[in-house]
Amino acid sequence: MLVSELKPFEDILEYLDGEKNVFLVGCKGCAEACQTGGEAQVLEMKQKLEEEEKAITGYTIIDFACEKALVASKLRGHWSEVMDADSLLVMSCGIGVQATSAVIDKVVHPACNTISLGGAVGTWPGSERCRQCGDCVLDLTAGICPLTACTKGLLNGPCGGAKDGKCEFEPEVRDCGWHLIYERLKKLGQLDKMREIAPLKDRSKMQPPKHLRSTIMWALEQEEREVAPR
Repeated sequence: MLVSELKPFEDILEYLDGEKNVFLVGCKGCAEACQTGGEAQVLEMKQKLEEEEKAITGYTIIDFACEKALVASKLRGHWSEVMDADSLLVMSCGIGVQATSAVIDKVVHPACNTISLGGAVGTWPGSERCRQCGDCVLDLTAGICPLTACTKGLLNGPCGGAKDGKCEFEPEVRDCGWHLIYERLKKLGQLDKMREIAPLKDRSKMQPPKHLRSTIMWALEQEEREVAPR
């Protein structure tokens, strides 16, 4: 399971600046469990955006937004609504945002930050990965995560070793992450975003927050505290 939290609403409005029509995507998996992207949260977001004079062309809740085949199938069922939208706002973990971006030639915005649990949790069959950085930058990078697509995790463009669109680390098999970002931004007509500077990562956000830290015996420890005599 990947834990997510909604971004501040002001950040979401900033992403949608200049866009009128929005299609919403939620997730019945981890995001519903975190109460960040289930149907109740999607409908609440719909209402808040409409109050800001945004037109919601439609919405869908995907069983697992991290699975590209499911995302593509669901969006196909809402094709006219998706095509009428200027962009898609995805209420899920970073993998769901990346999976959505990978299957649709539309601008995709993240509505959530993915919180670190201190290591790899869960599996997914695609190439998308989430570093659980606590401050998602996928809005700047066309839905491709620079922390995972780039072997060096560079936030503001490729290194000097990239050549012919390939990563210097494994040029035979690995594309340069920033080449992929550039090509997708170009396809979406958003190359101006390459001029924006992503702020340095707050590394403290890449650690599990206090309320999520646990040990293997955490549940038993909590139970012992509750029943221990005073």
